[in-house]
Amino acid sequence: MANKTRQVHFSEALIILIVMIGILGTAVIKFGVSPQTPVMLVIALLILWTKIRRYSWDQVHNGVINGIKTGIIPIVIFILIGALIASWIAAGIIPSMMVVGFHLISDQWFVPSVFLVCAVIGSSIGSAFTIISTVGIALFGMGTTLGINPALVAGAIISGAIFGDKTSPLSDSTNLASAVAGSDLFKHIRNLMWSTIPAFLVSLMIYGIMGHTTKTMPAMKINATIATLQNHFWISWWAIVPIILMVICAVMKIPAIATLFLNIGVTIVMIFGHQPNFSIKRLATLLESGFVAKTGNASVDALLSRGGITAMMGTVSLIILTLALGGLLMEFGIIQSVITPLARHLHGHTALVLSTLLAGIGVNIFVGEQYLSVILPGNAFKETFKKQGLDPLALSRVLEDGGTVINYLVPWGVAGAFAANTLGVPVLHFLPFCFFSLLSPVFSLLSAMTGIGLKRLGTQAKATNAAQPLTLENR
Repeated sequence: MANKTRQVHFSEALIILIVMIGILGTAVIKFGVSPQTPVMLVIALLILWTKIRRYSWDQVHNGVINGIKTGIIPIVIFILIGALIASWIAAGIIPSMMVVGFHLISDQWFVPSVFLVCAVIGSSIGSAFTIISTVGIALFGMGTTLGINPALVAGAIISGAIFGDKTSPLSDSTNLASAVAGSDLFKHIRNLMWSTIPAFLVSLMIYGIMGHTTKTMPAMKINATIATLQNHFWISWWAIVPIILMVICAVMKIPAIATLFLNIGVTIVMIFGHQPNFSIKRLATLLESGFVAKTGNASVDALLSRGGITAMMGTVSLIILTLALGGLLMEFGIIQSVITPLARHLHGHTALVLSTLLAGIGVNIFVGEQYLSVILPGNAFKETFKKQGLDPLALSRVLEDGGTVINYLVPWGVAGAFAANTLGVPVLHFLPFCFFSLLSPVFSLLSAMTGIGLKRLGTQAKATNAAQPLTLENR
């Protein structure tokens, strides 16, 4: 008889998660293999466990389907971003940004400048993925040309993009954290600053120290790169049109898929505008297989030969496998069996905030999905925050600090896999340099320990909460 109702015990669920992280961590960190194979192995072992426990195949299939279902929109977005990158290079948009950047940004302060640029533009667009795949690629190309550590440049790009995503009212993840906790969006963004601003300032200082150099790159090399870009690409101020269009779509709250289709369409018009002989067949090859640079400059060719739908398939396959794994963990209540008992037995604000942060980090590691790292801990700890007299704003901030920003640091996470594939730098290489992601939970915990910026319920809300009947659930 199929097992449909028996709940997984806390200790059993914990053992499963420990074995999982042991397999994934050993394979990816120690042996350096790509995450797809170890994730597949963990899925196989988890399915074996479900059959030993006599769960039905229908439950297994439902878990896989429901898990993948949550990632359908991101998967389509990633495919479109692959086409967008290829078209932006062919239209001269990314090369134009590089040329302008070489003229405007000092190479001695390049790394902190990258962090600031991505943070500012990210705040206007509200999408870290868009920043990384557009402005980020141009800045990464500049950094490589200047001879700066690619992992450091990638870390600065991703950190700035995450800051912009986290602090923008246009961001999906910011809106989600606010909604799950039940807090006002703009009050949530203001309250985020207690941990976000310190993390931002310390990150900027570290990037300034690590990225500053008294040496300047020989003008000959920079000029040679600029000349190569100008000779082989259409460098024009018209390149700003798709960027402005992206901002307009964000302000008008046009969904990401429609925004990307619109931007690709405008970019294609620009390609045919300055290359009348560009054929339909060549366009299809460009969008499907990516742009292949043939400038004769090896470094430029390596930087700008990228994009295309097929280039995103490795990321898509990893995301599908990771979401399937997350769906199985959710279907059989393994994650919930660990989080829920912890939420019921917490005392003190510091312990509560720390546990919520660890829960968000844990969901990122085990499920690999950014939204679930907000939803699951948010639902599990929401009542506990109220019982301890903390405002929903306190919860929504912790959900961002331990959930949203951490997904980029997980090699098999949706955001981490995307950033690694787009910039061509493995997650474990740029992870030590994503200072904003690393510092956000630290300052969130410091806020709980000191009480500074930890929003508490008002007197009326406390009275309402205290008037609730005393039950086993709210003792």
